[in-house]
Amino acid sequence: MKAYRFDHLDGLDGLRQREEADPRPQRGEVLVRVRAVSLNFRDLAMPRGRYPRPCLPGLIPLSDAAGEVVEVGEGVAAFKAGDRVMGAFHPRWFGGDMPATIQKDSYGAERDGWLCELKAVSQEAIVRMPGGLSFEEAATLPCAAVTAWTALTGPVPIRAGHSVLVLGSGGVSIFALQLARALGATVIATTSSDAKGEPLKALGAAHVVNYAKDPQWGKQVRALTGGRGVDRVVEVGGPGTIAQSLRAVALGGEIASIGFLSTENPGIDFFQLKSSGANFRNITVGDRSALIELARVVEAAGLKPLIDQVFPFEDARAAFEHLEGGTHMGKIVIRV
Repeated sequence: MKAYRFDHLDGLDGLRQREEADPRPQRGEVLVRVRAVSLNFRDLAMPRGRYPRPCLPGLIPLSDAAGEVVEVGEGVAAFKAGDRVMGAFHPRWFGGDMPATIQKDSYGAERDGWLCELKAVSQEAIVRMPGGLSFEEAATLPCAAVTAWTALTGPVPIRAGHSVLVLGSGGVSIFALQLARALGATVIATTSSDAKGEPLKALGAAHVVNYAKDPQWGKQVRALTGGRGVDRVVEVGGPGTIAQSLRAVALGGEIASIGFLSTENPGIDFFQLKSSGANFRNITVGDRSALIELARVVEAAGLKPLIDQVFPFEDARAAFEHLEGGTHMGKIVIRV
């Protein structure tokens, strides 16, 4: 089979395609023919030295994939050849408390990921695709969509009448917008590009705030809610956006902390944090049960993931470069 590996982690030049032996499923495993994979910011952060944890060189990158089962190992009863499946982001977090070993199971960081033609995995590490989606669409769900779903659903689930703030137009933010609208919430979106304003509104955003034009966009968001603030902030920016998110959130609302897209770190004002009255929840994607639940919601709601561009397998590096350019809206996919 063909597979990509990052031979070294000092930039995209380390990405190399190789010919490797086809894997075989062992007891309890399935062999998946990978049909599509999608990129997340973490996949770029690793070779760029911006990931918050140490990463191992020489691994196959990417955590998100969809494909079809072509062979099952001994003792596999949950799947059969021909099943259309997608991989769970955390292959050994099935539900309940997060396992202490979760970092060791991290695709692309400490174990081989999915940027390859064939992959043998435990039958517990995959779930069935939602009906009505292509492989390319299903490949966008395991990380970004589950993260958005986790941010919206617990411990106080978003429901009709609530308000949600999403930052930017990357994968998590677009999924959060779509899912929040499916739940009946009002969504405010931020962007640095006026050109993205109308597409965001077409997806269901009630208001769009250009943060490049208004550095104090948190106050503008609060004003759009009649001074109350939003019930939930899907916070993907990190250190560079948290101060404005605190200004935008309602008393007793929640900031669901997800990403670290911004590199500047002005620090957090403790008194602003305290006076906001907001709850702060750290999101680490979600477990396998969350992916199963999300798949049901996507199918029932007829939700279609927004794909910015699909790249061929032979041009995988261009997909990483497009992600780095930051002009995309929604997800970037590689067809295998």
